[in-house]
Amino acid sequence: MSHHGRRLFSGAPISGSGQGPVGQEIVEVEGPTGGGDLSPGKEVTVKGEITDPTFGEKYNPGMPLDLKWIESVRANKSGLEMRAAQLGGRRTVKKDYQAAWLLRAISCIDLTTLSGDDTEGNVRRLCAKAANPVRQDILSALNVPSSFGLTTGAVCVYPARVKDAVSALSGTGIPVASVATGFPSGQIKLEHKLAEIEQCVEDGAREIDIVLSRDKCLRGDWEGVYEEVKLFKQACGPSVSMKTILATGELGTYSTVTRASLVCMMAGADFIKTSTGKESVNATLPVSLAMMRAIRDYYDASGKEYRVGYKPAGGISTAKDSLLYLALVKDELGDTWLNKEMFRFGASSLLGDCERQLHHNAFGEYAADYYMPSA
Repeated sequence: MSHHGRRLFSGAPISGSGQGPVGQEIVEVEGPTGGGDLSPGKEVTVKGEITDPTFGEKYNPGMPLDLKWIESVRANKSGLEMRAAQLGGRRTVKKDYQAAWLLRAISCIDLTTLSGDDTEGNVRRLCAKAANPVRQDILSALNVPSSFGLTTGAVCVYPARVKDAVSALSGTGIPVASVATGFPSGQIKLEHKLAEIEQCVEDGAREIDIVLSRDKCLRGDWEGVYEEVKLFKQACGPSVSMKTILATGELGTYSTVTRASLVCMMAGADFIKTSTGKESVNATLPVSLAMMRAIRDYYDASGKEYRVGYKPAGGISTAKDSLLYLALVKDELGDTWLNKEMFRFGASSLLGDCERQLHHNAFGEYAADYYMPSA
């Protein structure tokens, strides 16, 4: 794809069979990144079925718990860490290609506020930013058409703020995600966890981020994990996407992370997510690699029918970070995961740095943080 000056997009508005819920194409990628051009203006045919639990289509139904498979899992610690360490040196995306990747990253952000001092006012400001994540003058300079419909993937809040977010996002098509089940620790009774999920769904949440019982994982009680996650999925209902937070920083080993990932997918999780963002260690590239390979193994085991999404969360705050994660997704899972139906960033500050980088791409200089409207 050729570009003229800083005209990132040229030709007709985005359309075609690969169109997403807000008019964004799900693209197959080719180009300088080793098989990838995330240019949103490229018309392509998407290979395979992309399921979209967030917008009410087919979702992961799960499968019977296979304890023999779970107990046989062994993760290669040195291999995972070496592969992750090589990623930054091999992967570079520059100029217009970088801008296109950053626009894709923004569309995959779950814009999040999970603070004790959250109010209706700051939730509404966050929602306004989610609906208009990048300044219009920047988009115009990049020649991004208005029909592109750039928004973040979702807005994520505490259960008490779901109604505020649903009201603020009315008419935008942006789903509200809510944490639940005693976030972040999960240390409440099962009946309270189920009641919290049900209340969030009743209040209008279309995505639920549940927290795993880490004690069960650490004790190897995989049957207990499986049954609990199945109950959570039932409480969510068939039209709500369920993301399972593993809290990987508290699971100890990559093998435990991989086992937990597989058990949650067998129980019906639509996404697996690294962290609450409250642990001392949150998303890392080696952990992400282990989880993505578990997703790939589950996809293969399902006869290539059930795609499960991935969400790294916590500590991802720079545009450079987002590009590394997108590159890893592309390498390990393929192009059909490079969209908001199958991949999300859990982040609160990432958007601001992506917007500053896009400003640099458009105007040749970085803007101070205070020039970027934010929640």
